[in-house]
This record gives sequence, C-alpha cells and structure tokens, in this order.
Amino acid sequence: MAKSPFQQVKDRFGSKEALVKELQGLVEKTDLFVKKFNEAKGLERVSNLKLLRLHRIAEEVRERFGTREKLVGALVELEGRVKDADYRKHFENYPLGKLLDVFKSAERRVKRAAAKVKPKA
Repeated sequence: MAKSPFQQVKDRFGSKEALVKELQGLVEKTDLFVKKFNEAKGLERVSNLKLLRLHRIAEEVRERFGTREKLVGALVELEGRVKDADYRKHFENYPLGKLLDVFKSAERRVKRAAAKVKPKA
C-alpha cells in the first residue's frame, strides 16, 4: 500500500517544518524558482503533496542542470533554436515544473524523430 503524503514527509524529512525549511533554502539560495508565491502565507500552508512535488522537481533540476538558466539553455538547444532570443525569453516566466515538463516532452519528441529516421538493418 502506498504511503500518504504526510507519512512520506515524516519518513524523509522528520516533519513538515523541516521540509519547508529545506524548500525555502532552495528558493532563497538558488534561482530555480520564479518568485511568485505568497510571502504572507508562506510555504507552511501548502499541502504535503505539493511540497513533496516541489522538492522532487527542484532536486531533479539541480542535479541534472544545476540552474534554471541551464535548463532553459538545454531546452532551446534541444529544439535547435539557440540563436532565437525571443524563444529563450518565452520560457523565462514559466514555473519550474512546467519548464521541466516542456523539456522532457521535447526530449521524447527528438528521440522519436531520431528513431523514425534511423534505417532498419
């Protein structure tokens, strides 16, 4: 049986406060996230499921790309539009999760296109 988000938070971080503190460190120390969450409410009021998802996405982007700018650069390069400044600017205000989803979709699309072109032996 799958564990509830509350139990996952307890197992991995000890408490919701520890997870929030770690996420706030990621938000403040890195430029991964677009600053668009409500400062008055903070991350304490966000559900455990959403916090876990944000943490997973931030860790994946940090491990795979390092920064948000490198992720955008990899996406633009994958699409073959490195010189198109407007295309790059288009992704500046995307939330991190959506940006990662767009990258993964483009990655799959390029792999499928390469597999179709590959001659069968």
